[in-house]
Amino acid sequence: MAQTDILLTKEPAPQTVPACQLPRKLYDVARNTGAHTSSGLATSGFRTAKYLLDEWFQNCYARYHQAFADRDQSERQRHESQQLAAETEALAQRTQQDSTRKVGERLQDMHGWKSELQRQVEELVSETELLLAQKQRLERALDATAGPFSIVTDNLQCRERRQHPDLVRDCVEIELLKEAELIRNIQELLKRTIMQAVSQIRLNWEHKETCEMDWSDKVEAYNIDEACCRYNNQSTDVQFYPHSAKFEESASTPETWAKFTQEHLYRAERERLASVNLRNLIDCILQDTSEDLRLQCDAVNLAFGRRCEELEDARHKLEHHLRKTLREISDQEHNIAALKQAIKDKEAPLKVAQTRLYQRSHRPNVELCRDAAQFRLASEVEELNLSLAALKEKLLEAEQSLRNLEDTRMSLEKDIAIKTNSLFIDRHKCMAHRAHYPTVLQLAGYQ
Repeated sequence: MAQTDILLTKEPAPQTVPACQLPRKLYDVARNTGAHTSSGLATSGFRTAKYLLDEWFQNCYARYHQAFADRDQSERQRHESQQLAAETEALAQRTQQDSTRKVGERLQDMHGWKSELQRQVEELVSETELLLAQKQRLERALDATAGPFSIVTDNLQCRERRQHPDLVRDCVEIELLKEAELIRNIQELLKRTIMQAVSQIRLNWEHKETCEMDWSDKVEAYNIDEACCRYNNQSTDVQFYPHSAKFEESASTPETWAKFTQEHLYRAERERLASVNLRNLIDCILQDTSEDLRLQCDAVNLAFGRRCEELEDARHKLEHHLRKTLREISDQEHNIAALKQAIKDKEAPLKVAQTRLYQRSHRPNVELCRDAAQFRLASEVEELNLSLAALKEKLLEAEQSLRNLEDTRMSLEKDIAIKTNSLFIDRHKCMAHRAHYPTVLQLAGYQ
């Protein structure tokens, strides 16, 4: 039996501070095992075994030494406990201050990224609004091209109603066909650009929403870290969370966290620059298309003006020839009348001469002489017949010439009517319709 268990009636009270693990001191106690000791059986069963006096003193000395050892150990433990408490307090304060500083640095980092995301979102919103305005300009410009296309189509259809020989493929028709082809190409270009703008707007909104989600997460994390930064030992809303120190498997590292936001900012900035370039491209497209349409419109109008001048000049010349032809017809009619009168005037001398010859042919016997008078009368008849034949031939020629002049008059009048119709189509139909051609501002999408 150990020395420390002698005469103990109860277990010692537990210490509030656990003692350090020191080797316990063992004491050798003399046992009454001799001939005169009480370790044997009780005599006659009338009294209990008793300890010797030396054993009593040894027990007291053991108690004294145990008390001293326990006090010494307790003092050491108290000193060590106080020192440990002070060290842990200082360590806790240092670690808490360091954690607070780290959280503050984290707040600064998040504030910087949050500001960058907010700036990027604002720039994307502003840029998208500008691109939407450009898209509306494109749509207005596309709508504005419907007017010129309707005008050029109507001009081509109206000019199909020209009559032969004015139904020609002149410079006006060539310019009109070029204008129609230009308008179709511009419409296709504007439609493709509108689709490109719609796609870019969709990309802008997608990256804006991505940045907003990242910004929202950072705002939430910033509020959480800001609340954590305000916590201290006097806070009343703190409690134990035993498992909170465990790292989540899905948690990011500072490098991946920064790279995640950098990727969002890079992609958003890339799309913003693409949007800026697209807006500049739209400006150039609208300016070029509006100028091209107006230049082609001016070319068509110039061709119409020249063609109208040509038609007007041709009509004036035809009218001039018609007036001369009408005068010639009148003169020829008078000539024919004069020829007829001349033929009629030759009938009486011919009758006289033939009557003379006929009467003289009844002269009797030898009096029927071929004298000079007879020869002269015969020559007179012959001359009169030749004159009548020449007059009749000339009359026939004059009548044929008159018929030719009448045909020419009809042809001239028909050509004049055709030229008048062509002038009416080009000047009063086509050019009057072209007066409603859109302005440069309308073609550029500003109105």
